[in-house]
Amino acid sequence: MINISRSPLRISFFGGGSDYPTYFNHHPGAVLGASIDKYIYTIALPMADFAENRYRITYRIVEVADRVEDIKHNVIRATLLDMGYDKPLNVAIISDLPGNSGLGSSSSFTVGFVALMEYLSGRSITKFDLFKRAVRTERDLLKENVGIQDQIHAAFGGLNLYQFHKDDLTIRPAQMATECRNALDRSLCLIYTGIQRHASTAVQEQLRNTKAEKNHKDLSHLVKLWREGLALLEGRDPETMLRDLGKLVSEGWETKRRLSTDVTLPQIDATYDEAMRLGAYGGKLCGAGGGGFLLFMAPDHVQAKMIETFGQKSFVKISLEDHGAGIISR
Repeated sequence: MINISRSPLRISFFGGGSDYPTYFNHHPGAVLGASIDKYIYTIALPMADFAENRYRITYRIVEVADRVEDIKHNVIRATLLDMGYDKPLNVAIISDLPGNSGLGSSSSFTVGFVALMEYLSGRSITKFDLFKRAVRTERDLLKENVGIQDQIHAAFGGLNLYQFHKDDLTIRPAQMATECRNALDRSLCLIYTGIQRHASTAVQEQLRNTKAEKNHKDLSHLVKLWREGLALLEGRDPETMLRDLGKLVSEGWETKRRLSTDVTLPQIDATYDEAMRLGAYGGKLCGAGGGGFLLFMAPDHVQAKMIETFGQKSFVKISLEDHGAGIISR
């Protein structure tokens, strides 16, 4: 029997950087963002008892092992050890988009793998506990420098405002009119910079600045933008929403660039500037910075120009999704 989990990637409009405990343990944090229709698929099927190896893991490499402790994939090893799962297992990981690109792929995989292993163990798990388990795996077990928004987006799905302060979490779905939601979907696209980086490394300077309160003013501004952004999303005029939301997203990007010297690069700035020159409503770099995907909101005719300018291979059309992680086939 084949078992498949599907967990979405994500974009955030406002508040990125405030989802790290270094910030929200001392100040209220908030992220307004959404899961998108690009996914991590994790496929698992039991291995026969007579198989040559007890564990076979396929991702960018193929590894085999006879003990859980010998599995090199950090999340798989940590999750199986934490659960005490020791049955033979064949796992394959497939992604719609490249990893280490600012769309939360690492945490999305963690969420999806935990969900899959709970299913294989005959248990159900709530979205809230799925989020908490993924955070615990990455932060406590693996000691990664990760925030909490990626796991929330992957577990819950949808376009939501997430507010967090110390141990409190509040989730507030954006209440959008269908016409505005459809217009937003049509406008969303990604441009790949061609640069991959590990978020845990890229964010180190930012976290040092946050701990020293050096970027508190900018982070506070990014958090405050959610209020105006949510009001725009919940408006009734699609054209006004797209135009003004684009400007606000770009304002947030200009602020985010000041969080650390690792956020952007000349190549990234040049791509952003060109897309804006072509007529995009607004945009920003996804994730911690240093590479990955640029997110833009743009009319159809501008998206066509972006494809001509940056190439079809670098352009990715995206839409929002509402379901979050789940088991899609068994």
